[in-house]
Amino acid sequence: MSDADMTIDPSDIDDSLISLNARKVIRRLNEAGYQAYLVGGGVRDLLLGLTPKDFDVATDALPDEVLELFRNSRAIGKRFKIVHVRFGREIIEVATFRAAAEPEQADSGLILSDNEYGTLKEDVERRDFTVNALYYDPEANVLHDEVGGLADLKARRLRLLGDPEARYREDPVRMLRAIRFAAKLDFDFDPETEQPIRRLAHLIQEIPPARLFEETLKLFMNGSGVECFERFREYELFDWMFPAARQCAEDPESLRIMELALASTDRRINAEKSVTPAFVFAAFLWPPFVDEKATLVANGMPSSDASHEAANSVVADQQSVISIPKRFTGMMRDIWQLQFRLPNRAGKRAAALAAHRRFRAAYDFLIIREDAGEDLDGLGQWWTDYQDASGEKQKDMANSLQTGGRGGGAGRRGGRGRGRGGGRGGGNKADGNRADGNRADGNSLGLNIDGNSADGNTLGGNSAGGNGGGQNRRRRKRGKRKPKEKPAGPPISGNV
Repeated sequence: MSDADMTIDPSDIDDSLISLNARKVIRRLNEAGYQAYLVGGGVRDLLLGLTPKDFDVATDALPDEVLELFRNSRAIGKRFKIVHVRFGREIIEVATFRAAAEPEQADSGLILSDNEYGTLKEDVERRDFTVNALYYDPEANVLHDEVGGLADLKARRLRLLGDPEARYREDPVRMLRAIRFAAKLDFDFDPETEQPIRRLAHLIQEIPPARLFEETLKLFMNGSGVECFERFREYELFDWMFPAARQCAEDPESLRIMELALASTDRRINAEKSVTPAFVFAAFLWPPFVDEKATLVANGMPSSDASHEAANSVVADQQSVISIPKRFTGMMRDIWQLQFRLPNRAGKRAAALAAHRRFRAAYDFLIIREDAGEDLDGLGQWWTDYQDASGEKQKDMANSLQTGGRGGGAGRRGGRGRGRGGGRGGGNKADGNRADGNRADGNSLGLNIDGNSADGNTLGGNSAGGNGGGQNRRRRKRGKRKPKEKPAGPPISGNV
């Protein structure tokens, strides 16, 4: 046993929290003559009395040697070649000790490739934070600590190994990890670890967008998103990861929307409920989306087109920094567009909107907007009451909004209703009726809409493509018989 090794008091680690499969991996590596330890966040969490989410193993066995020992394994990674040993749904990650030799680097100091293998001592020096550089042998109940990690853990102090600036330049993700660990564990920064972060925040631009997406999930989908966000902004990292929202985050209402979305996500995670990163991304980018749409509308673009264009622009700009998968950007767009459709809930529209696959997320987002201080004329409460009501009561609530041909809601309102049966929804020309950007949102009501900007073709189920279109044809026939007589009313085309 070296000077860095110490026997752990049985009361320091709850043995029952250690994965049996992780023990199997270590035992088999030991039996084959290799060193093997639990390492990283799993050991840190065990010493803090927390249940680790996963277990990593460090060994002097090379990847190919690990693969030979475990038939249920496969090698992954290009930059760091590691082995995943699978036991059903559980994966034990096995990494070979890495050398302290200089890896291939870019001019900025960013590591490009790093597959040099080394000793346990060298591997310790390559770890990022002292509290993550603790190696534990559960078979011998021995903790290996060469860097004072246990003392830092007891002091609840986050300290980066080596020269902080050089380490951040090697891998700028370490700045994000520093924020995440400090927030999640409620640790204080070691002063030398903290000092360079603001000055080097721009290095975030050098992280590949796909990798940055994964790191963003770790930051905001870990149950401590609000605290991460506060520190994220404090150290000016938010500006580089969400440049479109940089200025908006200074607006109290916009900032509150972001915070409330994260708080909602934190509650769901901590209650072990399902969450989606699309909700958080939608909150972060909602202010620039609204601003961009308003600019386009002010320049004469129809609201529906402006919604599409603004969403495309904001998402594309963000994708250049963080590569958000399409399955999430699609949900973001739905959440945004439904904000403009939810006010237009008269007649059968309410039921159709409530049946939309993204309704619940859009409703939650609507409530967050109201809680942040946005005046939506009681729209959130209306939808809350609607969901709590019986089927007949829901119909009564929706039908009552048709009185006088008005579509109701908090969207932009036009003048008096046009056509028959409230066909134009009280003159709501854009923000509600056409805001989903599909230019045919009547299709969501089960109507046969041809895709023209005929969003207002139904209100209370009266189809402009049917009844309205028929009225237009009858007017044209009457016009042939009496050329000088004007039509009785404007055509119900839904065009704006």
